[in-house]
Amino acid sequence: MREVKWMTPVPVERSAMTLSHSSRLLLMGSCFTENIGKRLEDSRFVTMVNPFGIVYNPLSIADGLRRCLDGETIGEEHLVLHDGLWHSWLHHGAFSSSGKQQCLEACNASLQKAHRFLQQCDCVLITLGSAWCYALADNPQQIVANCHKVPANRFVKRMATVDEVVTAWEPLLQRLGKQGKQVLFTVSPVRHQAYGAHGNQLGKAVLLLAVQRLMESHGDCCHYFPAYEIVMDELRDYRWYADDLLHPSAMAEEIIWQRFQATYMDEETVKLCETAEKLNRLEDHRPLHSDGGEVARYEANLVALRQELAAGLKQPITDNK
Repeated sequence: MREVKWMTPVPVERSAMTLSHSSRLLLMGSCFTENIGKRLEDSRFVTMVNPFGIVYNPLSIADGLRRCLDGETIGEEHLVLHDGLWHSWLHHGAFSSSGKQQCLEACNASLQKAHRFLQQCDCVLITLGSAWCYALADNPQQIVANCHKVPANRFVKRMATVDEVVTAWEPLLQRLGKQGKQVLFTVSPVRHQAYGAHGNQLGKAVLLLAVQRLMESHGDCCHYFPAYEIVMDELRDYRWYADDLLHPSAMAEEIIWQRFQATYMDEETVKLCETAEKLNRLEDHRPLHSDGGEVARYEANLVALRQELAAGLKQPITDNK
C-alpha cells in the first residue's frame, strides 16, 4: 500500500555545535526569541534573554549586540518623551518610564548586565524578525528599535538591504569568533502582516539571503536553524497558527522546540530538559488541601524530581516558582 504523506518534512541535520546545561546563552531579537528563551529557562539552562527587549530588525539587533560587547551605555540623546513617558529609541517599551533618569538607568543596567554575561557566554542566539526598518526623519542614520507609537511623520520606513545587514554583522561575527563563541541565527516564522503579504515575504527574503552570506564567510562560528522553513514549508497550515493567524500555535512552538533539541542537544541534555519539564508541571499543580496523603505524595515526588535534576545539573535545585 502506498504511504500517504500529510506534510513535507524539512530535514535538519544534526549540528556540530552542541548545547548543554553547562552552556551559557545570550538570546536577542524578535518575540520568537522570547519563546525559545523561556523554554531554555524552564529547562534550567543559564540564559539572558533580550537585554534590549523585543527587537525585530537586524540593524537594531546588531547595534544592541555591539553595545553589549563594548559595554557602551546610552545617553539622553537616545531618549524621547511621548505621551507622558520617556522611551529609548534603542529599547522595547518595557524599559519606558515616567522619569527620564529611571528610563536611562533601566536601559543601562540591563545593557551592563548583558556586557558582563556576554564575556562568559558560549553561544549567542539571534532571531531576526523583519528587514523593514524605521529611521528618524530628522536623522536618517538613526534606525530605531521601536517607534513607541510616536506619530508616523517622525519616521522614514524602508527595508534594509542584504549588503547593509551583512556589513552590520560581519565585524560582530569576527569578534565573537575570535572569542570562541558560537552564533546561532534563526528567522522568525511570525508574519509581519503590517507590511502586507508580499512585503512580509520580501523582508524575510532579505534576512535569509544575508544570513546565508554570513554563514558562507563565517562557517566556523555561524549556524542557522530553520524555524521559519519548518513553519512555512513543513507545517504550512492555519491549524498550526494562533488565533491571530500570524503567530505559531503552542503546538507549532512545541514542534520547533523538539526539532531544536534534536539538532543541538545530546540525549543526556534532552533527558534533563524532560526532567525539568516534569518538575515544572508538578510545581504548577500543588495540592489544594494541606491535609491527607495527597500532600505527602506530592512532596515525595517533588523531592525525587529535584534530586534527579540536581544530579544531572550538578547543582542544587530549589522551588522554581
